Amino acid sequence: MARRKFDRDVPPDREIVISRVINAPRRRVWEAMTDPAQLDAWWGPRGFRNVTESFDLRPGGIWRHTMTGPDGAEYPNTTKFVEIVPPERIVFLNGGRLRRGRGIRFHAIWSLVDLGERTQLIGHMIFDKPEDRDLVVREYGAIEGGKQTLARLSEHLGVPPAFVLDIERVIHAPRQRVFDAWTDPEQMVQWFAPRPFKLIIEQMDFRPGGRFRMAMRGPDGQDFPFTGTYRAIDPPARLCWTGEFSVGPADQMTTVVTFYDRGGETLIRALQTFHVMTSIIEQATQGANEGWDIMLTQLDAFVAPAKA
Repeated sequence: MARRKFDRDVPPDREIVISRVINAPRRRVWEAMTDPAQLDAWWGPRGFRNVTESFDLRPGGIWRHTMTGPDGAEYPNTTKFVEIVPPERIVFLNGGRLRRGRGIRFHAIWSLVDLGERTQLIGHMIFDKPEDRDLVVREYGAIEGGKQTLARLSEHLGVPPAFVLDIERVIHAPRQRVFDAWTDPEQMVQWFAPRPFKLIIEQMDFRPGGRFRMAMRGPDGQDFPFTGTYRAIDPPARLCWTGEFSVGPADQMTTVVTFYDRGGETLIRALQTFHVMTSIIEQATQGANEGWDIMLTQLDAFVAPAKA
């Protein structure tokens, strides 16, 4: 296994080890490390911003993301996952660099130790050569940066979500058909609004990092606008986006929709997390369960095969 290959008998001059006890259960820490929308909220030292372009969490899968420092310097990263053991361990090979600068490769082993309501997170980075390890410590402040990153994760998990909606529904159509209906704007307007509301799509840049601008139009003609950013697109298995209403901070909510193949049918799980509570969000969450139930019923009717 990858763990045996990389975490034994490593000379100290080729490794960096950082550790922190997080005041959250292991499953919660795992979710924050494997949800690209959450990753972008805390990944990197203080003052850095992270944007995920693609995220494929499986052995051999790739996570492409760019970190931008306080000075505007960009650090593109390509991470290849080697081993995934939920919720215990992630092993990956990372290739990162300053844009137009020298690249550095290293293997990383992130271990999550269950401490009940707390989790010890251990990051073990292994470099090919001592000089590579020395370079990232000297030039990029890797040790201090790693400590700050774990501190940001701890802070991220220390703020409980304002509201969480978790819905599952079996849709009586193949997974690809359901995914298409969720991602094709011409199809979305047919079902993605609880009637008698209608969905209005003004912009839909369907790619990781792309923006959308939409509105729910009521029967009286009043629009209720919302915008957002696609964070991860994994056809036909998963969609993730962050979004906001017209009033309040950006990225007020995170939505993750997972499509599971059930042999000609599709199990959908929609997990929607509201990170802040504003008056508009409070109003929206009061009817959220009912609204999702109506929409998924409409989706089921829209994609169901025609009966002979």
